[in-house]
Amino acid sequence: MQTMSLNQTPDNAPVFQLKGSMLAITVLELARNDLESLDRQLAAKVAQAPNFFSNTPLVLALDKLPADEGAIDLPGLMRVCRHHGLRTLAIRASRIEDIAAAIAIDLPVLPPSGARERPLEPEPEVKAPEPAPAPPPAATEPEVRPTRIITSTVRGGQQIYAQGGDLVVTGSVSPGAELLADGNIHVYGAMRGRALAGIKGNTKARIFCLQMTAEMVSIAGQYKVCEDLRRDPLWGSGVQVSLSGDVLNITRL
Repeated sequence: MQTMSLNQTPDNAPVFQLKGSMLAITVLELARNDLESLDRQLAAKVAQAPNFFSNTPLVLALDKLPADEGAIDLPGLMRVCRHHGLRTLAIRASRIEDIAAAIAIDLPVLPPSGARERPLEPEPEVKAPEPAPAPPPAATEPEVRPTRIITSTVRGGQQIYAQGGDLVVTGSVSPGAELLADGNIHVYGAMRGRALAGIKGNTKARIFCLQMTAEMVSIAGQYKVCEDLRRDPLWGSGVQVSLSGDVLNITRL
């Protein structure tokens, strides 16, 4: 007995079905035999709605051409349509020469339609607005560093620098020690060494200390040394030092 292979099917097994469908087919109804004008006018339509004319199935309706219009170059007409994204599926014709031209290139021929067809106007495509230009990068802010805090006595020969910020010393500063800061300097003990604030040109920097007995104080390059400071009535007091123009001012805290 013969057995059937898995790849074989009985002769009566259906391999296709015919079904009806309501497909949307665009109809291009030609009013006159002028391929150059057709090419120009189709280009204008495509510019308005490019997506509409992308691989659009088409029926060429030649049944409204006047009888005396002359034989149409059907392959040339199809090339113009294809150039603009329209794919010809069939023609609709009543003139013998048009039907014969379609049969010669194996193109289906539909009978003239008596149905009323509404004109189809592709909606112009609205271009998306151009993105707003990116804002220019913000000016780079100078780096701000946290306050440097020293909790021990600063001994002679030591140099302490607070880069980009303030310097706070909670103890005393011995003679021969040096404090430097890009910002302010705060000393909560006896200030006997040198204090240089705003060393990169910050004229708004200040020096604060509870007991001014310094060897030198300076703000943004303007300075007073011990001999000048000793003559100040606030020598040995709690003071703040600020800069006005090129003059250092010493005032009581």
